[in-house]
Amino acid sequence: MRGVVLFLGVLGLLGACAGSPGPPQGTEEVSVTIEHSRFEPDEMEFRAGQTVRFVIRNTDPIDHEFILGDEEIQQIHEEGTEAHHGAKPGEISIPAGTTRTTMFTFSDEGDLIYGCHLPGHYDFGMKGTVSVSS
Repeated sequence: MRGVVLFLGVLGLLGACAGSPGPPQGTEEVSVTIEHSRFEPDEMEFRAGQTVRFVIRNTDPIDHEFILGDEEIQQIHEEGTEAHHGAKPGEISIPAGTTRTTMFTFSDEGDLIYGCHLPGHYDFGMKGTVSVSS
């Protein structure tokens, strides 16, 4: 019995040392920090067809969200009532003091916006821009 416990302990230690896996092959990973109700960076550039794994760290003492899309998507969320996000690519809720990830593939060239639509945040300026080129 002691050997089994020791073996399971070693497996647990190996798992803890492995760390979290990186993005899937061919995916770029981009870190975004939320501090003082602002995104950093607040401007990004990608190529059409590129898949990005956004790692978003909320250093604020309040919750935020990261909603990526065009003007229409931003308006839907500004007027919407979804309390939490995470099921759709490019839409994630980030509780205070946590880090969350979301994946997004940029299909077309053009300009997109990412923003937080919790009450008053978007109007306060909590948004950034993405330029997508071919």
